Amino acid sequence: MIAWLDGTIPYLKAIHIAALLIWCAGLFALPLMLARHHPTIEQADYSRVRLACHYGYTGIVTPAALFAIAVGILLIFLREVFVPWMFAKLFFVALLVGFHAWVGRTIVAVAETEGDYQTPAPLLPLLLLTVPVVAILFLVLAKPELGEVPLPHWLMEPRGHQLPFDVPPRL
Repeated sequence: MIAWLDGTIPYLKAIHIAALLIWCAGLFALPLMLARHHPTIEQADYSRVRLACHYGYTGIVTPAALFAIAVGILLIFLREVFVPWMFAKLFFVALLVGFHAWVGRTIVAVAETEGDYQTPAPLLPLLLLTVPVVAILFLVLAKPELGEVPLPHWLMEPRGHQLPFDVPPRL
């Protein structure tokens, strides 16, 4: 670890947690806002909801996601947290990124589709979003000993082939 960066780790963790809170809150709020897109509402209300979804997604939720991911990656390398629970956490973060992309696609579909675009009911997406959020919280707070990840036998033994690049020596 870089000695002069030791003092910044609590601040980086605070930034990471704040960005995660904003990102996850936005991911929970946007499907609820999208559910307000109903064919029976007036044009002014429709435009207001659509713009709120668009600006919330592009101006708040996406930058928070980028900050959370960037600072999280920095913390992984600064703290040298290369353990199985962290890799499991990163899998669930990837699910959050996928949900984020789905919300963005839905916002674009609502904005660019003429006629009455039916947004999905918010219950199922919110329940699906709860799974990775709770899993990430569990993994971060419990830091369970996951042991080795079970891999097929053929992946665990060397094949006797040369790598296509030179491996730098370990210091």
